[in-house]
Amino acid sequence: MFEYLRTRYQQGTRTSLFPQGGTDFPARFRGLPLLDATCCADKHEIPSAMVTTDSELRPAIDLGACLFSPEEASCGPAGVVEFTRDYRMAGSTREGLVTTTGEVELAHALDARMQSMFGRSLRLRSVVAGSCGGCEAELVALGNVVFDLARFGVQFVASPRHADGLVITGAVSRNMQHALQATYEAMPSPRLVIAVGACAISGGPFRGSEAVEDGLSGAWPVDLYIPGCPPHPLTMLDGLLRLLGRLPAERRDIAPERSEPAQALL
Repeated sequence: MFEYLRTRYQQGTRTSLFPQGGTDFPARFRGLPLLDATCCADKHEIPSAMVTTDSELRPAIDLGACLFSPEEASCGPAGVVEFTRDYRMAGSTREGLVTTTGEVELAHALDARMQSMFGRSLRLRSVVAGSCGGCEAELVALGNVVFDLARFGVQFVASPRHADGLVITGAVSRNMQHALQATYEAMPSPRLVIAVGACAISGGPFRGSEAVEDGLSGAWPVDLYIPGCPPHPLTMLDGLLRLLGRLPAERRDIAPERSEPAQALL
């Protein structure tokens, strides 16, 4: 027993210092993508719907459709795509995930009434609506000793009747539509809806398939969009804490450091 306690003492604190700091990512990490729309040689199609146009028909990146794959970090018809190491991408609106400059409209806090209800104690019910399992693995990681979601008063529950918010992953397959709707209706009001991952936001790699709904339609009252394929746990934590009003609304200044070149990540 004493040997165990000594070993545990020597290990020190393993929990991330987030949000005060300590955001250490491996070389393979790919964060917020940037688009350089200047001249590009050897153009080819990017294997996703991430490059689009904004309301003024300018080339833009749709974070909700980005798969964060090495193949996307290349030269496409609209320019060169690069990935930074900025994990802050979660937003409150679908339109806010489309950017021409790399600056993203980050999630804004709930109103005062909702913050008073959920700001210190939030219970979430997860529904896997047609997913590969990647987003769920990262959701599970939120509960480990490194990220320790519970220290912020946020926990997952087994029953929608005990939940304040619904976390949806997957492209919303037709077979899961009824179960998803029934889960939402079983939750007491007021309730939150959180879309996690490219599939839940836009259909991801399954976009256009007759078996899915291309993610959550405009009929769903989504309060938080967390892009990624899958999202990093810190991207989820950052979005959740901003939604709960526990992080400042403005972006903190960090260097837009690039990730490793795509060919080094293959």
